[in-house]
Amino acid sequence: MNIKNAAALLMVSLLISGCGTLNTVLREDVAATRELRQQKTYCKSIPRAYSGAAFDFCLLHAAPDPTGRVISLVLADIALSGVLDTVVLPYTLYRQVEHGNIDIYR
Repeated sequence: MNIKNAAALLMVSLLISGCGTLNTVLREDVAATRELRQQKTYCKSIPRAYSGAAFDFCLLHAAPDPTGRVISLVLADIALSGVLDTVVLPYTLYRQVEHGNIDIYR
């Protein structure tokens, strides 16, 4: 494996592990809310429908990151989360009706 492939694989794995949709749909609510609290977001809750995009926007609506790394990764992830949110929309709409929003601060 050459360095280009390794770098591309590393970037894809970083984006997928930080993907808002994966954080909100595949993980428990507690994990997603913990991540948002650690980033000191000002959001109080996020909807389950399009929760990945909402997760990313909440990361942008947080205390400033002195390194600037979070902003660049979130901006790259918003498009990916939008596509994945559309794919899982029937499931997240069902969860929205059954459970309501994901509360970040209780």
